[in-house]
Amino acid sequence: MAKNRASWDTYFMQIAQDVATRSTCDRKYVGAVIVRDKMILSTGYNGSIRGLPHCDEVGHEMENGHCVRTVHAEANAIVQAARNGVGIGEADIYVTASPCYNCFKLIANAGIKRIFYGELYRDERIKAHAKEAGIELIHLEH
Repeated sequence: MAKNRASWDTYFMQIAQDVATRSTCDRKYVGAVIVRDKMILSTGYNGSIRGLPHCDEVGHEMENGHCVRTVHAEANAIVQAARNGVGIGEADIYVTASPCYNCFKLIANAGIKRIFYGELYRDERIKAHAKEAGIELIHLEH
């Protein structure tokens, strides 16, 4: 009997959900996967600055109701690509929650052309700016 294969979008979003399980800030588990031509280029999750203790261990640094101790998943995925010399222009990013405004700006400047997201989270400004920048925002329902 033939098994139902996941679509590419479902497959990459499921991977982003798995990546999110590595998050070290227990306030929000977010994962990101950067993909081009059906190949994973980079991944990232919410995590503390490299080498520093995690929120889970030492507590949160709160500003305006948000923990700012962590580097967001999207930023970590972009940084991982940069550290490894992987170009991500014209790629897609799959994120378990829609990007905050700062991460959206990083995504746009990195040349990523499509943002697939699960949960709509925090910032509506990205909708208007994505349209202006020619970046597709695609909500994937679970």
